[in-house]
Amino acid sequence: MKDLVLLVVDDDELVIQSVKLALPDHWRMMACQNPANLPERGFHAALVDMHLTGNLSRAEGVDVIRRLSQKHAHLEIIAMSGNLDRQLMEQCLKAGASRFLAKPLSLDEVVLTLDKIEALFLLQGATSRAAGTGTRWVGASTASQNIQRQIAQLRNEAGPILIEGESGTGKEVTAQLIHSQQAGTPFVVINVASVPDNLFESEFFGHVKGAFTGADQNKMGLAEAAQGGDLFLDEVEALSLPHQAKLLRFLETGECRRVGAKETVIVQARVIAATNRNLNQMVTEGKFREDLLWRLNGKKILLPPLRERPEDVPELVRHFLGKDKARRKDIGDDAMQVLKEYPWPGNVRELRRVCEQLILTAPLPVLRKEDVLQVIRPPAQVQGSNTPVDLARGLSDLVNEYESQIIQKALAQQNDIDEVARLLKISRSSLYKKIKDHGIRSDA
Repeated sequence: MKDLVLLVVDDDELVIQSVKLALPDHWRMMACQNPANLPERGFHAALVDMHLTGNLSRAEGVDVIRRLSQKHAHLEIIAMSGNLDRQLMEQCLKAGASRFLAKPLSLDEVVLTLDKIEALFLLQGATSRAAGTGTRWVGASTASQNIQRQIAQLRNEAGPILIEGESGTGKEVTAQLIHSQQAGTPFVVINVASVPDNLFESEFFGHVKGAFTGADQNKMGLAEAAQGGDLFLDEVEALSLPHQAKLLRFLETGECRRVGAKETVIVQARVIAATNRNLNQMVTEGKFREDLLWRLNGKKILLPPLRERPEDVPELVRHFLGKDKARRKDIGDDAMQVLKEYPWPGNVRELRRVCEQLILTAPLPVLRKEDVLQVIRPPAQVQGSNTPVDLARGLSDLVNEYESQIIQKALAQQNDIDEVARLLKISRSSLYKKIKDHGIRSDA
């Protein structure tokens, strides 16, 4: 692969040589001792000293950082200094540095920092090294860049990771990208909500022959199958309180005992949990263990909904349209504008399904505004305070009517009953009951 290049701007030859000796694989160094002779290009990251003339009262490195960040918008810049004045460190960040290292340098910290930067370049596709699974984050908005940076920071980090975000924001993609930095290790997925409560322990820890009726052979649990890799627990909020306690013990000890077995095995697997619920609120409601949340919360990524990053929509649309190689479709500016302005309650998952439907239904090679409007509807408008209300009908009757309207509008937006339940933040069984109570016809 092509090497990554680190520009070191420092007047101390000893620092330059020390960094050069410590450089990890895939990195080489370009040194500059005079800031007036900064190279224009040819480097992927920069390590900049703050005091380049020996004058400790003046931090010339801040100006160097500012010049580099203005010329190279996505350059990873690391500031370094023996002066740990908070004001100076904040000036570095405002000028464009992404991090600050204290002098004398810890070469282990330099290596760790460069490792994270390399991971970020891999995620962004800036080098020729593949991510392993072929999965990538689509989008170049500020929010997307921040997500990629957070994923890169988790490279080679142990301990649980929590991914929060609305349904359809890309939590499993994020988990796959976190895992892809450990190529060659297992990645095991458990959708907690899809596993019946009485079967979860057997699925998670496994069981031995004869442990219960139907256990006619030994079975390895999914936790044990993730040995040496990552265990992804999607919709972790669906875990019952007794099973939350067992997950907490597994996180703290790594002990895994199959149902019906006497002996335990130690599993070394990183747990990546994902949720579309507010776990702090669930703790307040007594539905989620506070100590488990503390254990999961150490490393957290929050995925913003698609409506908060509309600038990612065009790239996502072209990505999804490009997946169908047989039916090539382009998209007109007017159609793209409609997609950008739509609030996407189902987030990226909904956008993907809309693109798949447009590929099938649009008659021309270029998608038009009218094609899009046949597939998506304008967002449902909530009745304003000026709308006449017959109060004589009573609160219960009015609330039931409004609830029925909301459910019908949600069903019109989504074809999948699970997606409707997640959109309305209620369980699937509760949604079915409300549909029956209101006499709503549903083909979902």
